[in-house]
Amino acid sequence: MPSGEKEKKLEEIIKELGSILIAYSGGVDSTYLLYKAREVLGRENVVAVTAVSETFQTAELEKASQLAQKIDVVHYQITTNEFASPEFTSNPPERCYYCKTELFSKLKTMAYKYGVKNICDGANYEDGGDFRPGLKAAEELGVRSPLKEAKLNKDDIRTLSREAGLETWNHPSAACLASRIPYGETITREKLNMIAAAEGFLSSLGFRNFRVRCHDSLARIEVMPTAINHITTNKEDIIQEFKKLGFTYITVDLQGFRSGSMNENLKQNEG
Repeated sequence: MPSGEKEKKLEEIIKELGSILIAYSGGVDSTYLLYKAREVLGRENVVAVTAVSETFQTAELEKASQLAQKIDVVHYQITTNEFASPEFTSNPPERCYYCKTELFSKLKTMAYKYGVKNICDGANYEDGGDFRPGLKAAEELGVRSPLKEAKLNKDDIRTLSREAGLETWNHPSAACLASRIPYGETITREKLNMIAAAEGFLSSLGFRNFRVRCHDSLARIEVMPTAINHITTNKEDIIQEFKKLGFTYITVDLQGFRSGSMNENLKQNEG
């Protein structure tokens, strides 16, 4: 189905919802959903809420706030405390389920407070194809995923975002900082700070679409295959900076950047 037809389906879904509170990260998907909701329902029927925590980079929070202001919607920030939960810090494969359950529970309270009928997230049609325990939390708490329901995939959303003039259309995909740590390895504030600083440094060197995976004291850098030479060119600076941050070993993953690479071990174990 062409993206234009999917967009019409999305508009029908949003209109049927009447009023919505959107779990808003400022990423490609949730920004497009927020834009369409504002367009279809008007400012008075849309609320954007961004969860602030130690797993969410400060720079991303600032971008989300600026984008919400441009789209002209009411935007709130709430604080979530993942470190209060041993289910989070012990980092089981279901980690995302516990985080999303806490988030969506708080959003339900907010929706009731502001008289909003529905809670929505930015999950798209492709998200069901990977290991996503957060989707289970959404289902249990009645959170809708209009992009997924309209069968809009990431390419569709980027195309429609570009046509709408949204600056996020070509932004790299973002993810929770905890997703950089292998399942079963304890999540600490120190590790999250190391990852955030390391990725910030690579960003300053011009890298896009990358991750720094943290395996205890080893940093595994994932970049697009075409950018591996850029790693080599900046090798000494990267080594110096990463060691300063606390990494002992710095490696480059020859398979390159891929979302959800930490799930590969789960799939191997299933096989």
